[in-house]
Amino acid sequence: MTTSINEKITSIQQALVSFNLIFVKAEEEEVKTIIAYWIRILNIRLGWINDFDKLVVNYAATVFMLDTFRSSSMLLQTFSEHTECINSIDYLTLDDNQFICSASSDRTVRVWDIENNKQFLLFDGHSKTVNCVKFSQYHYHCNNRNVICSSSYDQTIRFWDINDNQQFQIFNKQTDGVCGIEFSKFNGGKYLCSGSTNKTVNLLNVETSELLHVFNGHISTVWCVDFSPVQSDNNISTVGVIGGNGYTICSGSLDQTIRIWDIETTKQLFVFEGHEGWINGIKYGSNELGISGGANTILSGSDDTSVRLWDIRSGKQIQSFNEHTNGVNDVAYSPFVIDDDNVSGTSNVICSGSMDNTICFWDIRSNKDTLHMIKGNAKDWGIICLKFLKLKKNKKSNNDRICDINLCYGSLNGVINIWG
Repeated sequence: MTTSINEKITSIQQALVSFNLIFVKAEEEEVKTIIAYWIRILNIRLGWINDFDKLVVNYAATVFMLDTFRSSSMLLQTFSEHTECINSIDYLTLDDNQFICSASSDRTVRVWDIENNKQFLLFDGHSKTVNCVKFSQYHYHCNNRNVICSSSYDQTIRFWDINDNQQFQIFNKQTDGVCGIEFSKFNGGKYLCSGSTNKTVNLLNVETSELLHVFNGHISTVWCVDFSPVQSDNNISTVGVIGGNGYTICSGSLDQTIRIWDIETTKQLFVFEGHEGWINGIKYGSNELGISGGANTILSGSDDTSVRLWDIRSGKQIQSFNEHTNGVNDVAYSPFVIDDDNVSGTSNVICSGSMDNTICFWDIRSNKDTLHMIKGNAKDWGIICLKFLKLKKNKKSNNDRICDINLCYGSLNGVINIWG
C-alpha cells in the first residue's frame, strides 16, 4: 500500500499560488446592530439542511470578509529549502515569535521563522517520507515544552523538542506506515490519533506513550484523521476515561469512505459513502470559528475532484462542490464570511486545495459556482496542504496593509508560500 501512495504522489500535476486574508473592523454600534439582527432571525431554518441547526457567524469586534481578501491578496513569503513534496504544515506562536513547521517527502521536519523569513530548525531522524506534523499543545500546557510531533512511513511517530533541537520521545509500536495524526481538542491535547497504511486508526496517550485502542473497519489505508471539537469551555476535562461522553474521531481512507468512531465505547457510529476516490482530507466543523452547530459537520476532499459536507447527526451528505478538475488534497473551514442575500445575513466560507493548481473558496450554504479561485504557479506542481495563520497585530503595518490572517500552503515541488 505504501507503494500505491507513493505512486499517487508521483502522478500529481501542477499547482497553485494562494492568497491572503484581510480583516475589516466593524464599529461598536454596527456590531451591536448585527448581533441583535441575528438573534431576531435565529429561528429561520435553512432549506439545504433538514432538521439541522443553522450555521451562524458569531460576530465580535472584527469580521473577515472574503471580498476584501479577493481584492488585495498578494504573495508575502516563500520558503524553499525542502527538496520534495510538502505533505503537512502547522503553525505556532512561541515567545512572541511566530513559526510554521513542515513535513516533507524528503524525510525531514523543518521549522520556519516567519518574521525573519528563514529556516529555524531541521529534524532529520525519520528514515522515510514524513506524512504529517503537528505542534503539541499538551507538552506546552502541561510540561512547558515546545514540541513538534511527526509521523512517517518508517512506522514511527516522533516528538521533537524545539528548544533542545533534538528528538526526545518516539512511538514505534506501529506495524506499518503512519499517515495523518491529530491531537485531541479536549483534555489539553493529551491524546493522539493516527491513521495507518495497515487500515487502522490508533488512539494513543501522549503522557504515558500507551496505545489505548486500535479501531478496525476500513479496508484500505487510513490517510487522514480528526478529533471532534470540545463540548464546553473547559478545555481540560476530567470526566470519563478519555474526555467524557460524546467525543469522536473521524477517519478518511483510500477505501473511499469516512468513518466516525465513538472514543468511549470504541464503536463505529457512522460510515459516510459517496466519494468515488481516495479521501485525502477531512475536518470537523470548528466552534472556534463562531459557527453554531458546526461541530456536527465534517468537510472532506477526495481524489474524485469533489469537496463534500456531511451532517453527522443525520448521517447524510449535505453539499457537494464540484469545480475542481483534479484530486482535492486538503480542505479547511476558513475564517472568512460573505454577505448572503438569501438569508439577509452572512455565510461561512470553506476552502480547498487541489492537484489542478487551484485553491477554491465556497459558500458553505450553496453548491453553486466557486466564490473565488486562485490559480497557482505552474512550478508548484500541485497544492498539497493548507493552513490559516493569525498574525501578530503589531506586524500588520507592513506596506500599510490591514491584514490579520494569512494563508500558508505547501506544494508538490517542496515550496511553502504565505499569502496575505
